Amino acid sequence: MAKRKKSAAPAATATTPAPASDSGNSNKSSKSNKSNKPAKSKKANRAKTATKARRSAPYLAALGAYGFGKLEPVLLAALVTEDPILLIGKSGTGKTFLLNSISEALGLEHRHYNASLISFDDLVGFPYPDEARDSIRFLETPATIWGAESVLVDEISRCKPEHQNRFFSLVHERRVQGIALEKLRYRWAAMNPSSPDQGAGSEAYVGSEPLDPALADRFAVVVEVGDWEQLSLKDRTRVADPSGEGARSDDGGRLARAVAGWRAEFLEKLPTTPKPVLAYACVATTELGQAAIRVSPRRARLLARTLLAATLVAGEATSALFLKVLRCSLPHVAWGDAPAEVAVEAAHQAAWAVCMAEEDERWVHLFHTERNLAKKLEILIRQCPSRDSGTLAVEQLIANESRARAAAFCLAAYPAALDGKLRVGAEAVADFARIASELLTIDGNITWSQRRSDPDIPNPELERTGKVLMRLQGPRLARARQLFYWCIVNQQAIDDPNAFEAEFNECVTTIRDAIESGDWNRGVAA
Repeated sequence: MAKRKKSAAPAATATTPAPASDSGNSNKSSKSNKSNKPAKSKKANRAKTATKARRSAPYLAALGAYGFGKLEPVLLAALVTEDPILLIGKSGTGKTFLLNSISEALGLEHRHYNASLISFDDLVGFPYPDEARDSIRFLETPATIWGAESVLVDEISRCKPEHQNRFFSLVHERRVQGIALEKLRYRWAAMNPSSPDQGAGSEAYVGSEPLDPALADRFAVVVEVGDWEQLSLKDRTRVADPSGEGARSDDGGRLARAVAGWRAEFLEKLPTTPKPVLAYACVATTELGQAAIRVSPRRARLLARTLLAATLVAGEATSALFLKVLRCSLPHVAWGDAPAEVAVEAAHQAAWAVCMAEEDERWVHLFHTERNLAKKLEILIRQCPSRDSGTLAVEQLIANESRARAAAFCLAAYPAALDGKLRVGAEAVADFARIASELLTIDGNITWSQRRSDPDIPNPELERTGKVLMRLQGPRLARARQLFYWCIVNQQAIDDPNAFEAEFNECVTTIRDAIESGDWNRGVAA
């Protein structure tokens, strides 16, 4: 929700705390000089407290935009990264007001388009050939996008499909008609909830259609804006107050200075993004995928960027902050398929545990959060930080995976472990050998039940796995036969023999590729 303030907030001035100093002399009593540490002056403490207070003071409320306090770190982070923002909320909740106010406070050359009414000519101008007639130029107007530093596409869910497609390159690449928009920094959009999101008794936003998932995925931050019920009592009073209506948003440059400072720090840290941030983004993406909530590789990168920026804005990384960023990094609500909160929280908990662990421990967490055996093996090959960590990871895999999956992993990895290629200790090599040796020489009986009236019923597991083996040949057939026969003899049921064999073969391929490339044991934990 939003409401103009009657007057501008005073400009914030940076105050450097006075350095602590020992202003005493040798003639002072021992009581006043008990400590060898320099004594901090009251003035320095007051300055430090004032600086901290200015940093934590709300930026958006200073623009007259109320009710965004809980979302402020994420929104400010998106201003720092300059990645696209999409606001979703009911009418009158201040979506458009907020974004227009930010553009005013940042002093941007701003364009505000209503997607339900705009034609493409309104966006780029009218085309005409140049004097040489070998290229096309556009006749510009004050409303065309050329020269804009920020763009707000309002009512984007009401946009005609042919126009919606044209926003892809604008949002993601800062391009129109293949032409780069050199000055454009910010791309924002707003929309009402789409039809599938509207429950019984809610306002019907006729014409507000689910956003194309491909377009929604271009927005790094997707924020659901709260209604009246979500406002605090203080913010309700502020929103209802009609004084200052129409005043320009001006905080004396405080937001602009803060964003510029955070942006400089962000660009400095971006080339060496902290490993915990990358680990969180990777694990959260993997865990959400396991819960049938697809997160694109592009979005995993956007998530990491927003996490880094939000940490700089907030001054520290906290579990609550990372969960907030994760929630606002999922675009599914834009097409009416909001993910279950319990799945998002579970993914966050797993990712946060990895993020906060020490480097070796973080690697072990990362190893176990990956479900695919071949990718586990790749993590062991290329990222294992130490033999102790590798040994611990292998021991825990053998203990926690099913016997069939542990056997597949060990059979594929044993030759490389025996040759000293894997960063594991002697205990892990012995475990590989113990399990793999059982598969190399299979000796046992197969029993199954059948009716007396029909004694020719084949073993059901042999029949299921046989269908897979019939499609294989060469070494792959020999390996799969050994694995399947071991599983049958040891009564290890396989839910999907075809998928199981494919995953096992992927493990073998991973080992083979590492041998061919010589890419072993970099020891870089994610």
